[in-house]
Amino acid sequence: MTPAIKPDVELPREFATLLVAWQRRHGRHELPWQNTRDPYRVWLSEIMLQQTQVTTVLGYYQRFLQRFPDVRALAAAPLDEVLALWQGLGYYSRARNLHRCAQAVASQHGGEFPASAAALQELPGIGRSTAAAIASFCFGERVAILDGTVKRVLSRLLAFEGDLAGSAAEKQLWAHAQALLPAREADMPAYTQGLMDLGASLCAARSPQCLLCPVSELCRGRAGGEPTRYPIKTRKLKRSRRENWWLWLEHEGRIWLEQRPETGVWAGLWTLPLFDDEAALSAQAAALSAELELMPRIEHALTHLDWVLHPRRASSVSGNPPGEGRWVAREDLAAYALPAPLKRLIQG
Repeated sequence: MTPAIKPDVELPREFATLLVAWQRRHGRHELPWQNTRDPYRVWLSEIMLQQTQVTTVLGYYQRFLQRFPDVRALAAAPLDEVLALWQGLGYYSRARNLHRCAQAVASQHGGEFPASAAALQELPGIGRSTAAAIASFCFGERVAILDGTVKRVLSRLLAFEGDLAGSAAEKQLWAHAQALLPAREADMPAYTQGLMDLGASLCAARSPQCLLCPVSELCRGRAGGEPTRYPIKTRKLKRSRRENWWLWLEHEGRIWLEQRPETGVWAGLWTLPLFDDEAALSAQAAALSAELELMPRIEHALTHLDWVLHPRRASSVSGNPPGEGRWVAREDLAAYALPAPLKRLIQG
């Protein structure tokens, strides 16, 4: 195992100064959640940007603000409406936590976000790095962020040899991130944004543009000739495989939908009845006097799961299926949060 970096490593003190100057001149300033100190807008953008590209988030961000202009409006909305507006962004646990957090801010903090990273981190769905980003942008707090992009930037800067699959190395990198902060609180928004901008533009995962980097002379990863060696993370995500059968019941322009449980994959979303094997699906169809049409299987890849779904369609049904569900007219489907593969399936 590669040895971890020494705790007393000498840090490049001019890093913050150079990064702040670069961000103010060359960084991103046109994004709709920038140039604001409104914690609601910053928080919303931070949650949406987790594991999602900026170009994808832009439209969703504007639509959310039109429907939920402040945290109280979001807190008062039904979860189904929030999930429906979130359709297409994926990682639906973010939307559920977004709603829970808004309700906590409204009920416990009078509709005002706490003004410190420590207090923000106590809210549902706000982790350490997200709390720090909000506190830095909105309140000028001198607190470090350390999301995946920033881990890459700082690991290369320091040629950090710690294996970030382990908690000890990550804790050490957090300490270095805190020590690298600028001295002035007024510089915190530009510094925090600069880390994000550098990772999103020049310090790319596979092809870093070191010649254009404002801190290239300080970068030990570049000096060693192997910047892409960092960050080091040996543990790989274990993937699993699942196979299920979907029963698509449609009658007179209405589709039978059931809501998934509040935990697990697709929690809270509306979907077709899901079966563990084809025999169970066929028995259900027979009880409804439904003739089944075989459809091509769907291979759906999630972060941790390869999911194979076998749709079987019945366009003529006698009676209602057992269990809790409802018939939904096609023209009303937009009001329901559907998993992406189901939306594509229904739309043909």
